[in-house]
Amino acid sequence: MSNSNKTFLIYGVSKGLGKAIVQAVPKSTDIIYGVSRTQPQEIQNLNWICADLSKPEQAASDVKIAIGQQKVDVLIYNVGIWEQQAFSESYNFENVSAAEINQIINTNITTCIQSIQSLIENLKRSDNAKIILIGSTWGVENHNGKELVFSATKFALRGIAQSLREILREHLIGVSVLNLGYLASEYEITKPVEEILEETEYSLIPLADVIQAINFIISTSKAACVKEILMPAMLDLNV
Repeated sequence: MSNSNKTFLIYGVSKGLGKAIVQAVPKSTDIIYGVSRTQPQEIQNLNWICADLSKPEQAASDVKIAIGQQKVDVLIYNVGIWEQQAFSESYNFENVSAAEINQIINTNITTCIQSIQSLIENLKRSDNAKIILIGSTWGVENHNGKELVFSATKFALRGIAQSLREILREHLIGVSVLNLGYLASEYEITKPVEEILEETEYSLIPLADVIQAINFIISTSKAACVKEILMPAMLDLNV
């Protein structure tokens, strides 16, 4: 059965890693659903679901209606917004507004929880379902980042995964977190890795490396549990 067509549900497909996943992971015969607020350009065979992930109940409902009763083999929650001044010298937690805090938590965590909750029946219909949550090095112990709200949501993502494993263990549904460091996400997946490495002076992780990790998780049998993969950039001293 492992050679049969898979149904993918991928969040955050309009750009960056999410777009690269859609382009590089599924086979041409697979069914792909992609969730984003803006429609991704130049992607073939994508069933686009328009949803604003900062509005959890509406977003979870929009996705569930689009998916209906069909199986979901691979669910990838690739969502991570951060504070406006994040990762810069001008970041100041005291200046982060309540509205922005709520938006980040809703988008990164609340919508994730409600969406997965509504899709468990769909995942159970798969022969070998995998849930992959795209985390961050800001969600691991003793990182040196100040971005409090983003960090809180990425730690929370790991908490979701730990409890979700217990909930879904009897169904042999794998739950993995990919804690990623600095990505070369502005480059298209089609650009040769050697060129990306040269242009970024080896400081950013090519998206092709992340695709390898995702393919590995998907390729495992349902007897295996890939809990977490921690992938910082080689030159990143924060982690």
